[in-house]
Amino acid sequence: QVQVVESGGGLVQPGGSLRLSCKASGSIFSIIAMGWYRQAPGKQRELVASITSGGVTNYGDSVKGRFIISRDNDENTEYLQMNSLKPEDTAVYYCKANVRPASSPSLEFQYWGQGTQVTVSS
Repeated sequence: QVQVVESGGGLVQPGGSLRLSCKASGSIFSIIAMGWYRQAPGKQRELVASITSGGVTNYGDSVKGRFIISRDNDENTEYLQMNSLKPEDTAVYYCKANVRPASSPSLEFQYWGQGTQVTVSS
């Protein structure tokens, strides 16, 4: 009923920039929040950034001052602008959407995208 698709990953040099996109679609009543998480091999998944429908943002300590999360509520889309990228930013980046589905608008579910690879290397 609800699909979450992210895109924009790729290979970038240290110090470079990359912009990720994530769109939620399907039978959606409302989106409470969307966010980005990342996971590197041998590491736990960690929060990168999140944003509520009202525009309240939260960032992981390692990306503060470098990454910017934004959203287009009308398009059910969020973006992650990644600047000053470092090799340690290399990971699979996953989009998460906290959604009230049209079938059960009083409930909240979390939907995950399939992930997009970001590799920072010279």
